[in-house]
Amino acid sequence: MAERARIAIVDDDPGQRQLLDNALARAGFDTVCCADGPAGLATADRCDLMLLDVRMPGMSGLEVLAKVKVMRPDLPVILLTAYIDVRDAVAAIKQGALDYLEKPVDLDELIAAVDDALGAPRDGLDGPEGVTLPPGVVAESPAMRQVFQQALRSAGTDAAILISGESGTGKQVIAEFIQQHSLRRDGPFVTVNCGAIPENLIESELFGHEKGAFTGADRQRAGRFEEADRGTLFLDEIGELPVPLQPVLLRVLESGRFHRIGGSEERRADVRLIAATNRDLEAEVKAGRFRDDLYYRVNVFPLTVPPLAARREDILPLAARFLKPHGKRLAPAAERCLLAHGWPGNVRELRNALERAAILAVGQQILASDLPDAIRRGENEARTPGSVLVGDMEAIQRQAILEALEKTGGNKTRAAQLLGISRRNLIYKLRDYGM
Repeated sequence: MAERARIAIVDDDPGQRQLLDNALARAGFDTVCCADGPAGLATADRCDLMLLDVRMPGMSGLEVLAKVKVMRPDLPVILLTAYIDVRDAVAAIKQGALDYLEKPVDLDELIAAVDDALGAPRDGLDGPEGVTLPPGVVAESPAMRQVFQQALRSAGTDAAILISGESGTGKQVIAEFIQQHSLRRDGPFVTVNCGAIPENLIESELFGHEKGAFTGADRQRAGRFEEADRGTLFLDEIGELPVPLQPVLLRVLESGRFHRIGGSEERRADVRLIAATNRDLEAEVKAGRFRDDLYYRVNVFPLTVPPLAARREDILPLAARFLKPHGKRLAPAAERCLLAHGWPGNVRELRNALERAAILAVGQQILASDLPDAIRRGENEARTPGSVLVGDMEAIQRQAILEALEKTGGNKTRAAQLLGISRRNLIYKLRDYGM
């Protein structure tokens, strides 16, 4: 049996170390974790690759890099940086670093970078080939299967997860899947929709209140953090959280300690956080509507759920699932209408359209005439990342790749998810097209 490569993880953040250690172990690597620069230097002579955080107290990552390159000039070093300004990383590459990855680290990007550094190419994702999905959950498309595989990777840690995606794509389904496969599967799963609670009540909803704390507080009430103790708290639409409450949430996430409104007793809660948003939180940070420190705290492990239009293999299986309770099926013309529609409302729109059609249908078949007008007329063309209707196939593929990369800010892994192909396949196409 071939000897497994050993990777040193040098990072002062224990959550990051755990996350990277778990991902690399699942990918088949041995790891050694180091909490600071001196510990990292001590492992340099017995590892095959080093992942090195740039900003650490005491000896910085750049100082460690300089010493490592004296000790072992041939050792591949990949830098990790949490800062958008990557000038330090660029300078470090000139000093001998092989590559850099920006935090929060995309784990598929990480595994691909490690494979490239060690000369061990892979096709697709590592980890379990078969993912057991909850009853009724559909994931026929490569893009959606990849999301569930990433979710499974994250489940074995306590790292905070941020699930991004358009409204109606099934972000809560992913969150529940993670809980069911996590170490906290026997604990509570508590959901809070940050966009559905009035601004003046959200703090009480999260942390609870004592009797008489404010007008209408006629009894003591525990908050959702207390309810989620030893389990998972799912904050849906976290981008709607009022700005004044964001630093409060950050302190609680970092310390696990809080007070009920109107109370003096300090309380504790051991909670694993999963958050979801349909907003571009990076843009919200730049606009001053979301704190950057909270963003980095909740976005340790990012997951992106692609829109339904980018996973068309799921449309007909989802339709069959929604129609099963009604005992009805789709006529071929109705199927063509569903496949041609752009689905701006995603899975939620599909479910609502089919429930309406099931009511209107006279027989056991759903006809095209039973569907809503917009779907029947095909007013919205298929809204894929590369929605090009003319030109040769190469031009169509090239435009699709460009639009996917633009939508994901150049993130190849997320662009590949939108396109429904593997990251390595995307890289090959970029090379073929001279992009």
